[in-house]
Amino acid sequence: MLSDSVYVEYVKILEEELIPAMGCTEPIAVAYCTALARRALGALPEKIDVRASASIIKNVKSVVVPNTRGRRGIEAAAAAGVVSNNSDAGLQVLASLTAAQLDELDAYLAATPIAVGYSERDWVFDIQVTVTSGEKSAFCEIAGHHTNVIRLESCGEVLIDEEYVERADEHSTDRSLLNVEDIVAFANEVRMEDVREVLERQIDCNTAIADEGLRGDWGANIGRILLQSGGMSVQNRAKAYAAAGSDARMNGCELPVVINSGSGNQGLTASLPVIVFARELHVSHELLLRALCVSNLVTIHIKTGIGSLSAYCGATAAGCGAAAGICYLYGGQYTEIAHTVVNAIAIESGMICDGAKASCAAKIASAVDAGLLGMYMQMHKSQFYGGDGIVVKGVENTIRNIGILASSGMRETNRTIIEMMTKN
Repeated sequence: MLSDSVYVEYVKILEEELIPAMGCTEPIAVAYCTALARRALGALPEKIDVRASASIIKNVKSVVVPNTRGRRGIEAAAAAGVVSNNSDAGLQVLASLTAAQLDELDAYLAATPIAVGYSERDWVFDIQVTVTSGEKSAFCEIAGHHTNVIRLESCGEVLIDEEYVERADEHSTDRSLLNVEDIVAFANEVRMEDVREVLERQIDCNTAIADEGLRGDWGANIGRILLQSGGMSVQNRAKAYAAAGSDARMNGCELPVVINSGSGNQGLTASLPVIVFARELHVSHELLLRALCVSNLVTIHIKTGIGSLSAYCGATAAGCGAAAGICYLYGGQYTEIAHTVVNAIAIESGMICDGAKASCAAKIASAVDAGLLGMYMQMHKSQFYGGDGIVVKGVENTIRNIGILASSGMRETNRTIIEMMTKN
């Protein structure tokens, strides 16, 4: 049985992580930063200067910024944040842009100098925005994760000044308490009133954008292609729905997504396959909510060691989480879920992140497929053992290895990917 302190912290972790956001979260973070800077300036900026870490530039380069009429890139995100003037909305800063503001955005982009460059800080996640109007200027900096404002200045007056030291976990909740055994215990014991609101929102938002991804013409239409080519088996639908949500999200759909670990794609991957399987198995709604506790917390647990941005594709962690949640739907407990997670990690631990874009949907489908194979392996009494590659004895040790691989081992890989993406 979980202690009261651990129970409360797990509830807080879900509340902190499972929040709605519209569009890919890196360009949205840029828009949020410029909106904050405009508010501090107290005027429409005549010039914008954006300095960002390489991983931010990587993730913003190719993705459509929602509510910008199909525009891509940091310049579009920065200008949209200024025009929105809606910093109070956080990661939904662009959700309320009107048709009149979109016309204003076109004119503003044409008339306003927007400089983009690399941050001088050696941080994985850093966004610095300086805006000027006449003799007035303002500055905003976000570091560590998408809404973590560490400095805000207005005409030389410091409004926010927070000390920042980069580490794997930049959140207010204590992620060191996460482990697979306690996550399963939490799912078994959790009182529905403590998690219902946040999980119902995840179900509603993420299902809605997956449905839109299958209806509309978004990006490469991976979700629809999966259904057309692979049929309507529950395994294929689980992949297709997660991919369809990403099809829409990566290509400018304005519907919100409930994110996980700072990522909408990870939020989609951790939730939609579990929802599809729950419907197929005709389980109770309460069991679905408990399974979503497993899938979301396992995803957060794996991602904690990896960090917010990496050369390691975050969908692989969410695919492990989804498989863990589906295993729970089938009656799996700690032993079965631990084997599922280890198997899934062994299968899909090499997929790189080369920025947010249309092909993320296909990577999500691959991650869900690997997770399901890992689950079916344990159902048939088959597993990978310590010594099989990066797999070591014990699920926590294997998860720890993934964190080391992604956060330390793939730094040079990340630099090479970014160089390839930005050299032209």
